[in-house]
Amino acid sequence: MSTTENPEVPEEEQPQQLQQGSSNAKKKKEIYTYELPWVGNAMSWSVRCDKRFRLAVASYVEEYQNRVNIIQLDDEQNKLVSRGAFDHPYPATKLMWLPDQRVNATDLLATTGDYLRLWEVNPRNKDGEVEDGKIVTSCCLNNNKKTDFCAPLTSFDWNSDDARIVGTASIDTTCSVWDIEVQQSLTQLIAHEKEVYDLAFAKGTDIFASVGGDGSVRLFDLRSLEHSTILFETEDLRPLLRIVWNKQDPNYLATILVDSNDIIVLDVRVPSVPVTVLSHTASVNSVGWAPHSSCHICSAGDDCLALIWDISALPHPIEDPILAYNATSHINHLQWSALQTDWISIAFGNSVQILRV
Repeated sequence: MSTTENPEVPEEEQPQQLQQGSSNAKKKKEIYTYELPWVGNAMSWSVRCDKRFRLAVASYVEEYQNRVNIIQLDDEQNKLVSRGAFDHPYPATKLMWLPDQRVNATDLLATTGDYLRLWEVNPRNKDGEVEDGKIVTSCCLNNNKKTDFCAPLTSFDWNSDDARIVGTASIDTTCSVWDIEVQQSLTQLIAHEKEVYDLAFAKGTDIFASVGGDGSVRLFDLRSLEHSTILFETEDLRPLLRIVWNKQDPNYLATILVDSNDIIVLDVRVPSVPVTVLSHTASVNSVGWAPHSSCHICSAGDDCLALIWDISALPHPIEDPILAYNATSHINHLQWSALQTDWISIAFGNSVQILRV
């Protein structure tokens, strides 16, 4: 990334950094690219300590059959390679790896679309041997068991402080909170007056926020679900598409509107009014806080730009990003790696790139 537009650079001319920990180590490039056979959409970095530089990427194909690919940076080949793939019903609206760094934890990947599904990656066979590259369905969770029809799930969040808890958002105006250990719903509540488009947990296990088609940001406490707090409402109640919570400073959240150039940053201590608005030159598609910093946030959109912002100067206005990267097409999704905090990933067109920042 640079503070100016970053043109495509031949691989042999890209800046390089010495990889640590191997006698025959190869130098890491600043940018790695993986070409997909379809348009990439949802994406997630693995946090397992023994699975560094691993991502899951979902397809966006307007058909029933879609795919999820698992890719990883191969140290010997010094490039991103496939580590497995599986079919997925409809495009996955979100992917998340189990938020557990332990190497002995079950290697789980969660997806939403028609239902909340858990997939086990590299499972052990009956002899206890790991089956590399194999991916099997662990469970499929559905709250609407009285009907054959389901209300599609728009998003979900996996609680990073209690990995048993997953919260889902649905177009039927509800949010559900699941205990995946017992595969049961802990609660299902009507969260908004229209579709719920996203949900995010705060640091800890009890507080989550949601956004939806009614243009509101709402806060919920699992210990007291009789009431919710409307933190923010858009002018003319324009729908809000995404919500992300700053895990390093839980006073701050960020949200984006449907078909809007702006990222709205909110402070729970000052409801109703944004503390700052960060702007692209075209619609914003994705936003995420730095997992290791309380004052850095990244965003990407239809202007082909991935931007990193520093909001440490608040309450003074934040006018320009500190870093920018110019992709060759509209960026659909962006995520900052929690395990390798100097790397982010972006998906645009049929390409996935990981960028050192």
